[in-house]
Amino acid sequence: MIVDTHVHIWEIDPPRYPVGPTAPGWKSEPDEPATADELIADMDANGVDYSVIVQTSWSTWDNGYMADSAVRYPERLIPHGMLDPQDPANADQARYWMHKRGLVGFRFHPMYYPDEQILLTEQNGPLWEELAALGAVVQFHMRPQDAVQVAAIARRCPQMQLLIDHMGYPDLAAPEAFDPIVELARCDNVCVKISDVKGRSQEDFPFADIHPFVQRLVDAFGAERALWGTGYPGHHRTKHNWLTLADELRLVREGFSFLNDGQCEQILGGTAARVWGLA
Repeated sequence: MIVDTHVHIWEIDPPRYPVGPTAPGWKSEPDEPATADELIADMDANGVDYSVIVQTSWSTWDNGYMADSAVRYPERLIPHGMLDPQDPANADQARYWMHKRGLVGFRFHPMYYPDEQILLTEQNGPLWEELAALGAVVQFHMRPQDAVQVAAIARRCPQMQLLIDHMGYPDLAAPEAFDPIVELARCDNVCVKISDVKGRSQEDFPFADIHPFVQRLVDAFGAERALWGTGYPGHHRTKHNWLTLADELRLVREGFSFLNDGQCEQILGGTAARVWGLA
């Protein structure tokens, strides 16, 4: 089984699927759609069984396209939305999107709120209780300085599955600053996505300058808590400076020479099958 645990899709069809930034300071908006249909075609061409679709930061807090796309492709797409950490009613929103619209998890962006520990505000206490009760899978777009918040949530909700997006953004200029991400491996309910490797690198394929970070993560978390993720459907991959889907697969299977075949297959799908309960 092959599971891509991180793909952004979106539609430009307001008011049904509104477009507009969510995070403070976010100004980017798309100039064309990147649809579920494009993603399915890309998956079929490369032998990917499932993709976790993740709401983008330019699609507002309305997760409707994620929900509707998963209804159209229930055997292929796993929908994750976004919740506003500054919304006092976000626990109610979590309940709505999971109970009424079929989402299975959410993504939060603590790195967009550098001046406060946004995830740990008193207001968000009910949110974490609700997400844990719902059995949500929660992912964090974060940097090492945000690890303290994720660790606190992992301790508070030990049965809830938590994911670190994009390896926690390792920095080649400050490898020692990566330690807080590695230390999150002490929390049994935290997994890490091996994704955006090209974006962190200053070298060509297979991006060997990032391999020490990948190896540290796999050594700390184990392949059974490491996940593979890519980025965008179809031509949007290269447009946004990511690898093609074929090359993303080749990177894991051939580029990471320090991984054995069993570890590669675990990262490419085995861990995801456990996290999302896939057959």
